[in-house]
Amino acid sequence: MRYFRRVNPVGGISDFWDYIRQPQPYRFAFLAASILSCVGLISILTHEQGFTTPEPPEVEYIRTFPEDRTDEEIRQSNIENQRRKEERQAIIEKFEQDKRDLYRRVGAATGIDTSAAEAEAEAERAAAEQAERERLERLFGEQAQSTDGPVASQAD
Repeated sequence: MRYFRRVNPVGGISDFWDYIRQPQPYRFAFLAASILSCVGLISILTHEQGFTTPEPPEVEYIRTFPEDRTDEEIRQSNIENQRRKEERQAIIEKFEQDKRDLYRRVGAATGIDTSAAEAEAEAERAAAEQAERERLERLFGEQAQSTDGPVASQAD
């Protein structure tokens, strides 16, 4: 409140009113020009709209398999897809193992014992795998098949 006692807007308003009331040539013309320019600018800025109608989406149809595929073709396709999935997973696991080895080497070089961190990370991985197995069991209502070995060799 102390700020408003020192700064009183009443004095400024009365000074402005006294200045406007003084007879000056073209005072109303300048007042009208300033009001019109301000109102015009504000009108232009507030009425500008950036909304346009959205472009219609480009529909991409999913390619379907031929209707006359045999069960053997479906089986072979599934085995091939599983093989590619396992190859990708093996690459990811190798990358993760390389990363763990790098952390182990950095820890050994800096004198930090990494065995506790490794044990904690291994426990987290085991807990995540167990949670995934339980989720699959709840979804399918039976023991999920173990895919520890390659599917292609199990199918033969």
